[in-house]
Amino acid sequence: MPAAKPARGKNELPPPIIVKKITVVAAGHHGGAWKVAYADFVTAMMAFFLLLWLLGATTEKQRKGIADYFTPTLVKLKEQSAGSNGMLGGSSITDADNYPNRAGQTGTKAMTIPRDATGGPKEGAAQVKRMQAMQSRLAAKIASNAKLARLARQVRMVDTSEGIRIDLVDDADFSMFQLGTTVLTPEASELMAAIGAVVAPEPGAVAIRGHTDALPWNGGMGANNWSLSAGRAEATRQALLRQGLGEGRFRKIEGVADREPLIRENPQDPRNRRISVLLMR
Repeated sequence: MPAAKPARGKNELPPPIIVKKITVVAAGHHGGAWKVAYADFVTAMMAFFLLLWLLGATTEKQRKGIADYFTPTLVKLKEQSAGSNGMLGGSSITDADNYPNRAGQTGTKAMTIPRDATGGPKEGAAQVKRMQAMQSRLAAKIASNAKLARLARQVRMVDTSEGIRIDLVDDADFSMFQLGTTVLTPEASELMAAIGAVVAPEPGAVAIRGHTDALPWNGGMGANNWSLSAGRAEATRQALLRQGLGEGRFRKIEGVADREPLIRENPQDPRNRRISVLLMR
């Protein structure tokens, strides 16, 4: 039998309770940071192999469309520009850009033009050559006419994603149309004849767009810059019809008033008045 515990007196305190805290540390444990790094690595590899699959499963035309989808800003800027200064000054949409992001880009060929096995542009080269040939023919026609030679700076040719666009731009010393009307000036009629002779033998549909500056309309009730720009586009269409372009080649004509200014910082600048003739791809 176990020995009986001695009886505790009335004034005797109970024995103290001792609690031991034991911490177990696993050897070699470094936390969970490696799991995050590994997950990032696996995600990157998945994206890489998905990219390889897309490149192999799509055609060059589809790849060009995907590239253009992710580069809309530069394309939009190119299309809304009117080329550079100088005789028939213009640019291709695949040229190195001269916009504020120039420091970050050396060009756009790799972004918008798919390349073949040799690394050269497979699409776009023919379009650029076509535009250069048109520029040469138009420059020769303008240079051969003393009246038109001084208007060479008013004509700009630009290669856009839609096709080759010819811009006829007014300035402080020259206007394509008589003030506030849809009547071509004599010089503009001769210039239109030269343009029609160059565009007529080229394949492709034609679209015409009229632009005005932002000066208030003073032509009376019922008329405004919208109707004026559309009327000038129609007058241009009729002038090109007289130069041999078939009726069926015209895809659309439109007037956009002053909503697409060439000189954005000054909507009333006379250079915002222009006619765009687009030879579509």
